[in-house]
Amino acid sequence: MDFLTLNILFICSRNQWRSPTAERLFAQGYGLHTRSAGTSRHAKHTISLKDIAWAEQIFVMENRHKQQIKEKFSKQLMHKKIFVLDIPDEYQYMDDELIELLQLAMQPYLKV
Repeated sequence: MDFLTLNILFICSRNQWRSPTAERLFAQGYGLHTRSAGTSRHAKHTISLKDIAWAEQIFVMENRHKQQIKEKFSKQLMHKKIFVLDIPDEYQYMDDELIELLQLAMQPYLKV
């Protein structure tokens, strides 16, 4: 698979701070197509079947997000890789510390 066309989905709870920051951060300069979603029904954009189908790799902020989407979309996730970034819900959108944590957490997965 050509890494330059990889579709990456970032997931947090409410799709308010962490996943939208990751979506924006990795949208340019990495050769990735990015989207973000939340697991909560109160999310700005709640994860859907369409998101799962589009994504080639899924990055969640916390282990519980992985569990939540696996429960809800078990069949659709059978051939998908889900990576846990382990980033707590303590930051605002585009917070400098959040950006630094995301860059560190994503480093092993980026071929830059």
